[in-house]
Amino acid sequence: MSDIQGLINKLNEFRDERNWRQYHNPKDLAISISIEAAELLEDFQWISNEEALKENEENIREEIADVLIYSLMLCSDLGLNVKKIVEEKIVKNGKKYPVGK
Repeated sequence: MSDIQGLINKLNEFRDERNWRQYHNPKDLAISISIEAAELLEDFQWISNEEALKENEENIREEIADVLIYSLMLCSDLGLNVKKIVEEKIVKNGKKYPVGK
């Protein structure tokens, strides 16, 4: 089992133990990803990268984790292979943005 699939299994177990799956439909998971990403942006708003990391490192880590958690749950619910879709996107971006461009 891959590390990613192991994380997904832990997330699904955590969610199922609390009966939260009923609230985690694709639309609401996508909304949650956006909300958590906005919360991550708040940690950097109006200050330099250095200040943000010094003042908000713990919260930055937590918000990144939230974005990843909702993203992994969404992939699981949609039956998407995380490794495969990321690798496909890297190939697509490589064609769109070749090294010499």
